[in-house]
Amino acid sequence: MEDKVLIFGHKNPDTDSITSAIAYSYLKNAQGFNTEPCMLGEIPKEAAFVLNYFGKEEPRLLDNVKIQLKDLDYDKIIPLEPSNSILKAYNHMNAHKIRTLPIVDPEGYLIGIATMKDIAMNAINGDYHSIHTTFNNIRSDLNGEILNYGHSDINGHIVITAFHDSTIIKQQRIEPDSIVITGDRFDIIEHAILVKVQLIIVTGDLEIPELLIEKAKVSGVNVIRTHYDTYSTSKLINQTNFISTIMQSERIMKFKVDEYLENCKEVIQSSKHSKFPIVDGQGKYLGFIGRTHFLNPTKKNVILVDHNEYAQSAEGLNEAEVLEIIDHHKIGDINTALPITFRNMPVGSTNTIIFQLYKESKVDIPKSIAGLMLSGIVSDTLFLKSPTTTYFDEHAVNTLKDIAQIDLQNYAMEMFKSGTSLDGRSESDVFFNDFKEFVLEGYKIGISQVFTLNFDEIAANQDGYLKLIQSIHESRDHYLTLMLVTDIIKEGSYTLFESRHERLLNMAFGKVVEQGTFIDSLVSRKKQIIPMIINAINALK
Repeated sequence: MEDKVLIFGHKNPDTDSITSAIAYSYLKNAQGFNTEPCMLGEIPKEAAFVLNYFGKEEPRLLDNVKIQLKDLDYDKIIPLEPSNSILKAYNHMNAHKIRTLPIVDPEGYLIGIATMKDIAMNAINGDYHSIHTTFNNIRSDLNGEILNYGHSDINGHIVITAFHDSTIIKQQRIEPDSIVITGDRFDIIEHAILVKVQLIIVTGDLEIPELLIEKAKVSGVNVIRTHYDTYSTSKLINQTNFISTIMQSERIMKFKVDEYLENCKEVIQSSKHSKFPIVDGQGKYLGFIGRTHFLNPTKKNVILVDHNEYAQSAEGLNEAEVLEIIDHHKIGDINTALPITFRNMPVGSTNTIIFQLYKESKVDIPKSIAGLMLSGIVSDTLFLKSPTTTYFDEHAVNTLKDIAQIDLQNYAMEMFKSGTSLDGRSESDVFFNDFKEFVLEGYKIGISQVFTLNFDEIAANQDGYLKLIQSIHESRDHYLTLMLVTDIIKEGSYTLFESRHERLLNMAFGKVVEQGTFIDSLVSRKKQIIPMIINAINALK
């Protein structure tokens, strides 16, 4: 089962999203929790620069938070190896109250299963005359005493000495591959030693002349003595066979531990079997799963930072247990079955809220974590120039820069330069680097925000971007698809768009908006663009 709490930001992660996940994970772990920072998409260049600068590893890339078989409290049934006996398997299953037993090789790879039904059918229809097992299996299962050990492998046919010794010798019933079950028939024992049989089992706990034992030692013949009588021994001997002789090894229905519950549920529920083995990616046995495990599956525990909408979060979030949300955006559509910690503040960055949580918890902020948090705030507030900037952001930056011990002006320019470089990036990479979808007043809107120090890099390929925007607009059925290119130096944004209503952006921004129009002081998607679009939609209704 996944025991860590996963902390992650929104899809198409930005610097604030990634650094806040790392910073909050550090805080929670310092408080005694077991958490792991993750991200829901490839790391952008700016965030990669930040992590490299402060010597931090990238968070784990998370595809989704759907319930996987590894999340379930599946049965950890102890397996046996194929060389164990049928009787040992039966006793093992009885002791643990199980009816299906996994069989693994010495390295732990699943090679078969055996059921109580298999054991029962072997007792009724099995081969009573042949044995393929080991000396130790027979000695153990018959509670035998070793009188002489000659070799381990026992592979032959069973001879019970019910006939007179002269008949047995005359008819050559005892051969080198025989397993002889006898009482105090010393003549038979001596003959069996002479033939060099596989094994002699002396029943009834009877004494054997020392001379015969010495002969067995010289001939290398196995001899054991059991307290069982001949009848009981003959009944049990078949159960000393290897469990591999009756196990099912072909077409075993098994599941890998990383498979998703939704993909396995229907197969399992429609199968005639009740238990199914689970293996890891290499095929090593882990446990068993049954239909009852689907009744109350264990969900992944998650904490969301920098978002609180399903559309921006991990796929399968409805299958996860949301424990906390730390965000600075508008309240979205995520709902929970139980009350949770929901920290939402109208500030410029999620890291500003996390900075406040560090202060409240009285946890010291390490230099590297301070650098990450500082970077997230500077990135999201455009170096405190965004209208989303608050006193709390400024206070956090002033404190964190002293802890991080950096020249903030030079560092911020380096960070922005690394993040705005378009080298080696396609139009799609640039557009989706910071893209979010919203449902505003019942209309589906897609907004990409691209930060740049030089709009000419975008303008040089404007037709390519417009073609991409039109394709996205149609394929995603948007009411508006907007690419906002924010010039960090000019503190404003250029617009590239596709809209179902030709006057929507004119109404939103209070001016005639064409492809590439620059709008001064427009830098915040959250605090400016979205409210403006909502007002325009309502005005046009």
